Amino acid sequence: MKQIFFSLALAAAIFTACDPTHEDITNDSHITVDELREMTTVTVGIGEEKDLPNSDKKIIVVKEGDGNALSCYTSAPVNAVWEVAGKKFIGNSLPFKKLKIGSDVVKMTAICADGTELKLDFPIEVKTISNQLDRFYFWGDPAKGQKPIKIVWPGWDDTPERAACMMRFDGNNKNKDIDGNDIVMPTLPDNVYFDKKTLIFVISNASDKCEGRIMNGHWSSRYDGDKDVKFTNGLFEVPITDKIAKECAKGNGGEGKDLVVFVTNGSCQVDAIYYEE
Repeated sequence: MKQIFFSLALAAAIFTACDPTHEDITNDSHITVDELREMTTVTVGIGEEKDLPNSDKKIIVVKEGDGNALSCYTSAPVNAVWEVAGKKFIGNSLPFKKLKIGSDVVKMTAICADGTELKLDFPIEVKTISNQLDRFYFWGDPAKGQKPIKIVWPGWDDTPERAACMMRFDGNNKNKDIDGNDIVMPTLPDNVYFDKKTLIFVISNASDKCEGRIMNGHWSSRYDGDKDVKFTNGLFEVPITDKIAKECAKGNGGEGKDLVVFVTNGSCQVDAIYYEE
């Protein structure tokens, strides 16, 4: 693969908050798929952190090699949407991301000025980790000694125990740890929503029929396909989607409805909640 070196202009685009980065395509009609491929680079390799001149921010330069750093860029006169691991990102440059070991496909959709839509697939594979994935805890941080959360479904009656069977990330909803102490679920920051992080729940002691729902705190939308999910021992992931971000984030145009994960049958223990990047 070609090596990618980000220019200062591209660096500035990467660090612009939630606003998509688009090319000015008003004076062009359309290009071919082959032309698009020639002007587009998807690189998986070693990510090297560099200081951004005259700034306290940093930039990642991704070079071809054996690693897990991903970067995507096109110089084509199009507006681009990238899909990575089921999540979509808008912009002609995709901010540096760390991948897990395994194979995947980066999907690119390019919209030309005349409305022509072009699609490309870029198979990628990660064999080794060169940039370690960092964990950002919302609960269960080993350094803080936080104890697991006990979640038990008390039934549909409106009782005080109802609130403790759900994890509403609003900074107010109370749960209980395994020792019976009150704990409060934190508010999820806007960057978790709009950067489309994946929340990872470490589940243990799940009963045979432990089930639950992913929705918002206003009960107006579900994010589980309107079908209760089964909680089993191990890792349970909730990918943040555009819909979740729009409805649940409190700032940057979000509707502030808060993400909710709760048990509707059985019981389980949540040892930790975090995202990785």
